[in-house]
Amino acid sequence: MRLDWGYRNLSRAPLIAVLLLQTALAGQSLAPDFSSIFDGKTLNGWDGDPAYWRVESGAIVGETKPGAIPKQNTFLIWRGGSPPDFELRAEYRLTGGNSGIQYRSTELPDLRWAMKGYQADIDAEQKYTGQIYEERVRGFLALRGQSVSIKKGGKPVVLGSLGSDAELKAAIHAQDWNEYRIVARANVLMQILNGRVMSMLIDDDAANRKMDGLIGIQLHAGEPMKIEVRNIGLRPAP
Repeated sequence: MRLDWGYRNLSRAPLIAVLLLQTALAGQSLAPDFSSIFDGKTLNGWDGDPAYWRVESGAIVGETKPGAIPKQNTFLIWRGGSPPDFELRAEYRLTGGNSGIQYRSTELPDLRWAMKGYQADIDAEQKYTGQIYEERVRGFLALRGQSVSIKKGGKPVVLGSLGSDAELKAAIHAQDWNEYRIVARANVLMQILNGRVMSMLIDDDAANRKMDGLIGIQLHAGEPMKIEVRNIGLRPAP
């Protein structure tokens, strides 16, 4: 698989961002040192509302239907730890609505199976898929195609382009399987979809950023939807 990217204005990004891109390029093959965090048969190690989550055909399935929709976004949470620097690999297929993969996140103390934190966005219309969002915190951080920096208490500042929204959107397989890769290394986050770098964030906002946390899968409140996730692997970031 070829990891394609089109980063412009690279000289404006800190050296760590350059090194992270090089790491992703060098590790484009599916290396054997990924540890599976889903056994393909049960939800052992995962925690979520059993009304919405199940395992089917080797994939985690989260589904809402008319008359069975949560009042707020609900999550399936991996209970295996709170990894700091890591690379996560997973395949997903979305039918309707929107979803996302949470990482470096925390649970809300007053709502069961609710999370806040970084999210690798997914939506059926491919409007937001690939962007870095922060659930219940700072909102939109890096849109698809953007490399962004956030300083102390500041707003996202675009450092350069990873490609046009149209060309990156064309790499997404609507209603079919897609491979998501999330790389978190120190304060730099990068999201790769089907071999294309979709978004990157250099988070220097020490008061608001998270350097470790939980991993989860989002099931969105609202219209009926179905998210399927399989082949979930995790390894420490080089």
